[in-house]
Amino acid sequence: MDGRGVLIVRNAQSGTAVIRSDPATTFAERLPGAVVHELAEGEDLAEVVGEAMKSAAAPDVLGIYGGDGSVSRMAHLARQHDRRLLAMPGGTFNHFVRALGIEGVDDAIDAYDADSAVAVGVVEATADAEPVTVLNAVSIGAYPELIEERERRSSLGKWIGGAVATAVALRRAEPLTIVRDGRRARVWSVFVSVGRNDPDRVATMQRQETDAAVLDVRIHHARGSKVRAFASLAFGKRSAAVLRAIGLFPRDADIERLVVRELELQVRPEPGHPSVFVHDGELEERAPGGFTLRCVAVPRALTVFAPPGAPGVPSSPR
Repeated sequence: MDGRGVLIVRNAQSGTAVIRSDPATTFAERLPGAVVHELAEGEDLAEVVGEAMKSAAAPDVLGIYGGDGSVSRMAHLARQHDRRLLAMPGGTFNHFVRALGIEGVDDAIDAYDADSAVAVGVVEATADAEPVTVLNAVSIGAYPELIEERERRSSLGKWIGGAVATAVALRRAEPLTIVRDGRRARVWSVFVSVGRNDPDRVATMQRQETDAAVLDVRIHHARGSKVRAFASLAFGKRSAAVLRAIGLFPRDADIERLVVRELELQVRPEPGHPSVFVHDGELEERAPGGFTLRCVAVPRALTVFAPPGAPGVPSSPR
């Protein structure tokens, strides 16, 4: 297939901390019939897709080159417009596409050429606003506050800004209050993963299942130190193992684990702390004082091109 009927939106702002080759040549050689649109700073992805869908040659496939945040926004639009998603890694971590066995742009295009696709589950998250589509995880508490601090220092660059943000967030960190089923708790963080996840992790930032029909919830109760609260954000197996070995990882008794189909929390941060949550690396701000977060698992909500033999994908094309 030459890419006719495919709209690819490229978010050039994604993955600026990672050196990778420009995909323009690959798009031109392998998908010459595709329409490629580079998202300008301040340009709205939903408006770009909306205009394309109004045209006489509306796309059959919505493609995105970017990080997890860009991919989740395009996934939401693919669901709205009932289109298949061509997701290509162009960010720093690319958690979602890696979970589908896509390590590079060519892997995604190979799957498209083979017409190899899989139906994936998502989470719909609502926080006093319109629902958003979540592909990996939703989080409240320490991680969103860290991201909020990092965004305020974006002019320092990703890594330096991240180091400064971590130091500031660690100094300012306080537990927040959640209310679930009428019960109040003080917590450092809550992670809501799309589908079942690694039981040893607290920060479940990358999904482990394809057709996810449940939420895997990790609630880190505020019975340990600030250092343990931030150590819990380690999402790599090796990092978590090292922190556990030196006694900095949270105790198992401090982590409450739930597997449910839906979850509703009232979120009440301490005065002076932001009302924020994060989904797929994207920071969402709400009015000061708190908000109600509702997450619902939606199985087989989205069709995504993925290599044959990847988790949940038939070994031969459809």
